[in-house]
Amino acid sequence: MTTSDLDPMERILAERACERLILELVRRLDLGEPSTVSELFTPDGVWEWPHDQRRIQGREALREYFGSRPVDRLSRRMCTNILVSVDSADTAAATTYFATYRVDGYTEGALVAPRLPVNVGHYQDTFRKIDGSWLMATRTLFLPFGGPTERLGSPGQT
Repeated sequence: MTTSDLDPMERILAERACERLILELVRRLDLGEPSTVSELFTPDGVWEWPHDQRRIQGREALREYFGSRPVDRLSRRMCTNILVSVDSADTAAATTYFATYRVDGYTEGALVAPRLPVNVGHYQDTFRKIDGSWLMATRTLFLPFGGPTERLGSPGQT
């Protein structure tokens, strides 16, 4: 089957399902339980950052990796320019641009003064449809702009 053989509605539904995975991953990292990000990946799923030679593979390793973030981390990721390309009835790829605002040492309920993003880059993702559901197979980070995560000082520092 070629991509031209796909019904236009099937293509749109696949694109939307993959886009929703991207957005759900960000929501879970910023507002949910970070370790549950692993559920959005295929069982053999991979998150990698070639620059840092970091490669996390498999749901259990992904659960541990994303679940190990500091409990006092405040982050918000802004994603844009999400472009999903459906390759076949059960494979797709996407590029997503992002900016991450992040601090450690956050106290619940505190208002943090605005900062510049700590990271700006893009992700290259691949997806596979397994048993009727789209899942992320790989997520590769490309980070041309990045820096360390600031740690807030004493309570009340913003």
